[in-house]
Amino acid sequence: MKEFILRYQRQITLEGFGMEAQEKLSKAKVLVIGAGGLGCPVLQYLAAAGIGYLGVADDDTIQFSNLNRQILFGQEDIGQYKVDIAAAKLNALNDRVKIITYQERWNQQMCIEHFPNYDIIVDATDNFASRYMINDACVLLDKPLVFGAVSKYEGQLAVFNVVSNDIAVNYRDIFPTPPKNDEVLNCAEGGVLGVLPGTIGVMQATEVIKLITGVGAPLANQMLTYNALNNQYITIQLIKNSEAIKTSPTTLDIFMQTNYAHLCS
Repeated sequence: MKEFILRYQRQITLEGFGMEAQEKLSKAKVLVIGAGGLGCPVLQYLAAAGIGYLGVADDDTIQFSNLNRQILFGQEDIGQYKVDIAAAKLNALNDRVKIITYQERWNQQMCIEHFPNYDIIVDATDNFASRYMINDACVLLDKPLVFGAVSKYEGQLAVFNVVSNDIAVNYRDIFPTPPKNDEVLNCAEGGVLGVLPGTIGVMQATEVIKLITGVGAPLANQMLTYNALNNQYITIQLIKNSEAIKTSPTTLDIFMQTNYAHLCS
């Protein structure tokens, strides 16, 4: 207990936080899908904050082009699996956190199998197929989803599937259908400022902590956009979209039959 108090003293001392909130973090289970630019800061700050169980999913290996923004990794890690290096470095940061790794590309079956084991899902992916799949599964399985995305000089942040003012919006309420092929460039095609995923990833971690502890007001039914060029934050209120119901899978069977790769090609 003494080590626990010493490690988290700055949080426990916070007015409105205290030991009760810290103990909630130590019992929480959070799954982060994607260990790239967004996932790295999310994982580091959640591990440092004292999340009890931290799942990390990614099937990729570390490349030189990752190092300008994926700050968990170093040059000596090139070619190794991201989840293996992430787990080792997170354990070195906080060995009290239980790290569960999934070294495979996330799919629908894994959503159904693993989402029920976690309190909160964090989308730190970089492609539309994964975003729609993760969103749809969270809606069907009633899981809070902390969403983040970055492109070029701009980032987005939202908390989906959390009731506020009697409604809970999700990703499809903003984008009922995926963009057309090549309509939106990914980071490899359009580039991204290296520090930007850090900014958005830290805010994602903050929303997770708020959801778990009940401290503050989560970004439910809102979307925050951040422009790094002028340091401008804009938050817009979101409402339910009738078109989203038409495009969303309504059962797990329909979800399993949906071809997200084709849908978002």
